[in-house]
Amino acid sequence: MLERFDLVVFDWDGTLIDSTATIARCIQAAAADLDLPVPDFERASHVIGLGLRDALALAVPDLDAARVAAFSERYRVHYLAAEYQCDLFEGARELIDALRARQLPLAIATGKSRAGLARALAAANLERVFAATRCADQTHPKPHPAMLLELTEELRVEPARTLMIGDTTHDLQMAAAARTRAVGVTHGAHRADALRELAPLALFDSLRELHAWLLPAK
Repeated sequence: MLERFDLVVFDWDGTLIDSTATIARCIQAAAADLDLPVPDFERASHVIGLGLRDALALAVPDLDAARVAAFSERYRVHYLAAEYQCDLFEGARELIDALRARQLPLAIATGKSRAGLARALAAANLERVFAATRCADQTHPKPHPAMLLELTEELRVEPARTLMIGDTTHDLQMAAAARTRAVGVTHGAHRADALRELAPLALFDSLRELHAWLLPAK
């Protein structure tokens, strides 16, 4: 299967790192701080990966535009206090190491900010692993195809030879718009049935299952 691709692009939150619950709780806490209706967990987690404006419009529709900065600051306070609790999913490091051993370029397309991703990669000791990254504050956010198209152009890879790996419908919609291939992992923010509706190449309950699919044991 891996021979079909010249580039593998990972989402970060909910795909490589187990941060969905932490992000959702921080969104809820920020809403409570500003006396806004607190979104339930499903709504708060559904917006993970989107750009700030789209995420807030869905998660806290009663938020006035003049208070977006205040909400962002309260979210940041809560997230910075909790992000150290987020660990890579089981099998993530082994999958990354196996792909690198095959000399396959790896990239990240994430809804995080550049600063947030840099901090997360350093904490996971992965800051030198990825050939290129795109964040929500660098280009159009998901599900717009810009992240993937910019990565394929930078790394000189055809979209059709690119595999996007993500845990949300935003990831799969982005891949479809960019005309790359995609697989979904079900351990993140969106339910398997929602991912399945977008017809990815495959769905996996763990990164170990994905590893076996990409690089089956001889």
